[in-house]
Amino acid sequence: MNKRIFNVTLRGLTLISRFLFIFFLAKYLEPSILGAYGIFTATVGYALYFVGLDFYVFTTREILKNDKKRWGGFLKNQACVSSVLYVFLLIALVFLIALQKITIIQTLWFFVILFFEHLNQEISRLLIAIHKQTVASVLLFLRQGLWAIIVVVLMMFYPVLRTLEFVFALWLASGVLTFVLGLLCLHKVGMGGWRDKIDYHWIKLGIQTSGIFLIATLALRGIQTVDRYWIQSLNGLDVVGAYVLFIGMASTLMTFLDAGVFSFSYPTLIKLHNDNKKTEFSKQLSKMTLSTILLTIVFVAVSLLVMPYLLKWTGKTVYFEYLDIYYVLMSATIFNALGMISHYALYAKGEDKIIIISHVTSMIVFALATVTISKWSAILCVPLGLNVAFLYIFIFKTLALVIERKSS
Repeated sequence: MNKRIFNVTLRGLTLISRFLFIFFLAKYLEPSILGAYGIFTATVGYALYFVGLDFYVFTTREILKNDKKRWGGFLKNQACVSSVLYVFLLIALVFLIALQKITIIQTLWFFVILFFEHLNQEISRLLIAIHKQTVASVLLFLRQGLWAIIVVVLMMFYPVLRTLEFVFALWLASGVLTFVLGLLCLHKVGMGGWRDKIDYHWIKLGIQTSGIFLIATLALRGIQTVDRYWIQSLNGLDVVGAYVLFIGMASTLMTFLDAGVFSFSYPTLIKLHNDNKKTEFSKQLSKMTLSTILLTIVFVAVSLLVMPYLLKWTGKTVYFEYLDIYYVLMSATIFNALGMISHYALYAKGEDKIIIISHVTSMIVFALATVTISKWSAILCVPLGLNVAFLYIFIFKTLALVIERKSS
């Protein structure tokens, strides 16, 4: 219990620092620059799924079923897959440079930040899977919390550093440091199998499994990436800046739930299902549900209370003009949070097809809803479209879980 409290506390500090970070950026940078930062981070986040192929879904299940003497071989195979994908990414980036869609400097920032974000993300997932959540939380604080604090402090005293380039530089530096420390932590685990030959049959099976999940993930994350581009096309970068600020705060709920609830619960759900312990599985699911609801209520109450004061502190009236966006995004995030309860239950049970169908069809629902609402409001159409999409996913997965549990 003490470890869990420490883990949640550390994750909480990370979230608070990220939360304050986006508001400091809103204070020190122009809304249009904040909008550009939001588009950049969303693109990096989406690209992570391409280079990762969601292969961790397959690898995690294999690791949980096998002795650590074989883990190194699994990770080696996964690295082989990602290496090939990075080659394709480089080709695509060179092509975009040739078309003068992006500059060489922009490409370098994007590629190196993406590379270390990917490595650190996979290390974090592995640590969580093998029940080393506390170590994962420490590394997460280093790569997401600490550097954000440093950026804010330096920007306060040195106005010349209030640029995107400085933000990117600190982001990259934290990624490199965290990666080195992550490798040292994994070395102490004592994994074997590093000298095993590349198992192409295993990779093929992993691609078949993770590839299906990738379709679902790309669809869901596509919604949370296209939204910023859609906002920009309809309203310009200033509104994107407000959108980025508000969705940054709203999405903090999901990060907090992942740290305090889901990262602890889903490995346990997988194990209980594999051991065919249905009663214990139901109890764990109920516990996760209650924790999710309580944390969501607390977060929403606190965020609604402090939001007006934080916006006033930024000194930019543009954010007050678009405050309605936040309320709508908060509603969408609540639907997203509730939907994750049945998501992890279905994932633990291996009901991959249900997850895939809900995510893929949700993108169609999002597009139709946003286009329809755009005729009424260009500013709120995307946030309202997110509401419709996440509500649809929540209902779809919940009904599927109820039906599955009754049939079993």
